[in-house]
Amino acid sequence: MNENIKKYLYDIKVSIESIEKYLGDDRNFNKYLSNKMLRRAVEREFEIIGEAISRLVKLDENIKISTKELIIGMRNRVIHGYDKIDDVIIWGTIVRHLPILKEEVTALLDE
Repeated sequence: MNENIKKYLYDIKVSIESIEKYLGDDRNFNKYLSNKMLRRAVEREFEIIGEAISRLVKLDENIKISTKELIIGMRNRVIHGYDKIDDVIIWGTIVRHLPILKEEVTALLDE
């Protein structure tokens, strides 16, 4: 596997783990909403994840990440549409898509 691909996969994994650490075991949407610093930290990690996936796709358009378009789109919304960030969508992505992304990235790194 290309070293740049490994670097981007590792960056994604670290950002996912950071989001998990920020949220802790008590995943509560209302706590998330009430903590601006937490929301901004999570948004920044999604920027990193989205940028890394965007760069991965340029190196290998067939990379086996099922939600790559969704995550790249979220990154674009967070960066370019800061005033239209939907916390419900971000939370839904955390709950539904981040665990799958983590599994896929971990599997790719283990190849």
